Amino acid sequence: MNRLFSIFRGFLASILFLGFAVVALAAEEGNSSEQSTGEVFKWIHFAIIVVLVFWLCLKVLPPYFRGNAEKISTAINKATAARAEAEKQLKEAAAKLTRLEQEIKQFKDQALRDSAAELERLRGLTKTDVEKVTAAAKVEIEAAERAARVELKALAAKLAVDRAESMVSTQMTPGVQEAMINNFVQTLQGRPN
Repeated sequence: MNRLFSIFRGFLASILFLGFAVVALAAEEGNSSEQSTGEVFKWIHFAIIVVLVFWLCLKVLPPYFRGNAEKISTAINKATAARAEAEKQLKEAAAKLTRLEQEIKQFKDQALRDSAAELERLRGLTKTDVEKVTAAAKVEIEAAERAARVELKALAAKLAVDRAESMVSTQMTPGVQEAMINNFVQTLQGRPN
């Protein structure tokens, strides 16, 4: 601030010196006092306007430039923070990607181990199921064999009875029948009651 004030004082002194120089120049030329007074007032008026413009520039522009510089500095700081955050997120994403690739490899390895274990388990189940089916088939075959034997025996007995019946019917004559009945009656008479 002191520096700006020093510059302002120097500028004001130069303007005053310039104003006095113009007045002295006008007096030397010998112009009329009215014309020289008008000329002096024009220069004084010019000096006042320049001083006011300079003063306004010193008063208004530094805060404006300071505010603008602060905005730019804030924007740079925000951009730097955003960049740092983006780089941090990029590093985290890269680390996650690396871990993801490792996890995928682990999942693949685990899936292969699990599928091999499941295959072995299914083979074992299939083997026991085959053994169970074989045992059940043997039991069914034995039961069917027993049923067939019983049926075969019944058929053989029926055929034997049918054959015996046909033999008896061919050999049975009325005389043989009468002799059989007499024999039966005699056995009944000889028995005690």
